[in-house]
Amino acid sequence: MNPLPPKPTDASAAGSNARRSRPRAIRRLVIWYRRNAAVTSLVGTAVGTAGAAGSAAGAAANTVLQPLVLDPLRRLQQGSGSADEVTINAADRLWVAVDGMGGDHAPGPILEGCLRAVRLLPLRIRFVAETAVLDAAVADLELGEELKAAQEAGLIQLVPSGPSVGMDEEATVVRKKRDASINLAMDLVKRGEATAVYSAGNSGAVMASAIFRLGRLPGIDRPAIGALFPTKDPEQQVLVLDVGANMDAKATYLHQWALLGNIYSRDVLQVPRPRIGLLNIGEEECKGNEQALKTYPLLAEERRFHFAGNCEGRDVLSGDFDVVVCDGFTGNVLLKFLESVGSVLLDVLKAELPRGRRGKVGSAFLMSNLRRIKKRLDHAEHGGALLLGVDGVCVIGHGSSKSLSVVSALRLAHSAASHGVMDDLHNLSASPEQAATCG
Repeated sequence: MNPLPPKPTDASAAGSNARRSRPRAIRRLVIWYRRNAAVTSLVGTAVGTAGAAGSAAGAAANTVLQPLVLDPLRRLQQGSGSADEVTINAADRLWVAVDGMGGDHAPGPILEGCLRAVRLLPLRIRFVAETAVLDAAVADLELGEELKAAQEAGLIQLVPSGPSVGMDEEATVVRKKRDASINLAMDLVKRGEATAVYSAGNSGAVMASAIFRLGRLPGIDRPAIGALFPTKDPEQQVLVLDVGANMDAKATYLHQWALLGNIYSRDVLQVPRPRIGLLNIGEEECKGNEQALKTYPLLAEERRFHFAGNCEGRDVLSGDFDVVVCDGFTGNVLLKFLESVGSVLLDVLKAELPRGRRGKVGSAFLMSNLRRIKKRLDHAEHGGALLLGVDGVCVIGHGSSKSLSVVSALRLAHSAASHGVMDDLHNLSASPEQAATCG
């Protein structure tokens, strides 16, 4: 006779009952999550790696951009804390001129970003725009009360301008439209009424206006646009220049840009000894096109900075370089490629999620993280790029900039203006021995 099976203990019976009573939807979710561990692991890894991009270009949220002790922008981007809690000493505020008519969505979102910036950053803003257009934008966005309060507090001053430069107009139009907002903003810096200028307008027109109104730095033949890229290290950025100002460049131009990038990285990003790299197709000195072959010895013989050799495309975001120089055509391709990474990564991960109800459940858990990854890798979300080589601090924003991008760009402008970087840039025309002493 077979013995009777042992009776279940109270604990095992309770566990069995709990499993049976567990809702079917939860059981399916647990099964799906286990089966898709590879996808969730990939997302977790991507979130950790993409944290560096929050300080890109823009990245404007990185704490290395001194002298701000607090980092309200990072708190703003992460959605923690209140912007109204930031206390700023009035004596620490710097005047910044803003081209209110520059950008695809100007002037409303640009003004909205400025109103946000004066609450978060030690700034005062001279906002240059066409009066009638600005009034209509203020009414449409219902910014009247907030703007009036900022004006009464002395945080924002409106400067009326003439017809602005369109996004599709030729750069040379700045010579004809003398009262355009970008020209008046540059004049404020020229007269010392602002420490920096920001514009999200026509980049060619911004560069032309900066050259005509501010002038080039001594010893610099062509200004360059420098963009901050993320690296795998969340606390490090790499300055890439030129990213669009000069499609064709001589070896001497790249040498000059390396000098500009070295000073900016040292003074503003606080890198004690920036490592300069030349973007190339290989690490060897003999690799590359004619431009690269002529540039390499100029950088290698320069005693005013540390030349770390050629930088291949895969090494730009590695953290092995602090400054990377290239011609504007190559740099702009690199910049646009980085801008696409976030959206492509999001689309790939979405495509890998299971379809049907399981896919919807998984997406509910992952979608917020995926959107953050896209935003952190999208260079347009992190302010602007620096126009280096002109006699003043100038930040060029993305044409589609809205409120948060404006805040990020203004923080970048403040960081550059508050370090005395222009003093060292003026010394570039000195001999290497004198420049080394001054630096």
